[in-house]
Amino acid sequence: MTRLFLDTNVILDLLGERIPFFDSIAKIATLADQKKLTLVVSPLSFTTVDYVLNKFETSESVLNKLRKFKIICEVCEVDEETIEKGLNSNFKDFEDAVQYFTALQANCSIIITRNGKDFKNATIPIMTADEYLSSIQ
Repeated sequence: MTRLFLDTNVILDLLGERIPFFDSIAKIATLADQKKLTLVVSPLSFTTVDYVLNKFETSESVLNKLRKFKIICEVCEVDEETIEKGLNSNFKDFEDAVQYFTALQANCSIIITRNGKDFKNATIPIMTADEYLSSIQ
């Protein structure tokens, strides 16, 4: 089964229902809910999404969204090795490096993000949600 790693920005698109990005990531989430693919997420994304969405919604609303989202995804590990690789990588942004090495450790085949340029040295495909959906049709 295909394992897609979701970058934090697309999780924000989904849970924050950010237009015009919501529809495509919602379709991917539906595929995961139907067990047609596996969504993999860093635990760091949960805390970041909580922080950002709490600026616009109640804490209770955000936690409910995160609880529902957790049902359709797998939360992978961020460990000492992940941090070490991120610290010593050629990524300009440490958070992106950690996301990337987390995706590799979790055996993901594709990273879904809206910031592909942040992963320019990646060894696995980097796609937007729209690009991924086009690739499977």
